Amino acid sequence: MIPASTVVVSTGFAMPVIGLGVYQNLNCKPACLAALRCGYRHIDSARVYRNEAQVGEAVRESGIPRESIFITSKINKIAGGYQSCLDAIDDSLKNFGFDYLDLYLIHSAYGGRSARLEAWKALLAAQKAGKLKSVGVSNYNVKHLEEIRAAGLELPSVNQIELHPYCQQRTIVDYCRSHGIIIQAYTPLVRGEFGNPTLQELSEKHGKNPAQILIRWSLQHGFVPLPKSQNPDRVRSNIDVFSFELSEEEIEKLDGLDRGKSGAVTWNPVDVD
Repeated sequence: MIPASTVVVSTGFAMPVIGLGVYQNLNCKPACLAALRCGYRHIDSARVYRNEAQVGEAVRESGIPRESIFITSKINKIAGGYQSCLDAIDDSLKNFGFDYLDLYLIHSAYGGRSARLEAWKALLAAQKAGKLKSVGVSNYNVKHLEEIRAAGLELPSVNQIELHPYCQQRTIVDYCRSHGIIIQAYTPLVRGEFGNPTLQELSEKHGKNPAQILIRWSLQHGFVPLPKSQNPDRVRSNIDVFSFELSEEEIEKLDGLDRGKSGAVTWNPVDVD
């Protein structure tokens, strides 16, 4: 088993620095169990993934104490208003079979300013009630984060965005760092687009696969990567990244692959109104 280190979020709770992503995995229990057996203690789900219940089942079957595992979910429909968001949080808890979640995010900025702020107030209320230990957002640009601050509300503990050498979202990253917001990196493995010569060169040099190089890049930038895999061997491989480091020069080579927004491999809806 490979233990992963942690980072402390603004609310004082420890978050493991690598999490298992379960997007588009409707049968995610085997991957979750494999991950928990080899040292993962962080699983990233969402209501729209339709697998909250399976994550909960895997946690219970693992035999690992609930308090030792960091569980995230996200609300994707916020247009219904404050009470609708509170109801969605309760439904997520019911799906998981838990009485609290470690982190709950607004999945994207879709819905407009008023809906975003009402949803954010609902998350803060659920946090105050003890249902959520920490709250955050996903796919938020600087303007969306600034609208929270302008409303006089507590800033998110986390912003989860698409992040990898091809799409580095540096303006968002800089803002989050300057305001103590932890950056989680989704799609850190660029959906298997491993053909870049620089990535191949570093993989051969270190005797590591391209996925491990990408995860290491993310960690050394201080991000929390959320690699996804349904293959137990790859799940184990993706956390086996603590025995080597990339040099400063190697990090700079990967940094030089940034293509801005055109480098995104997912929806990356950070510029919505």
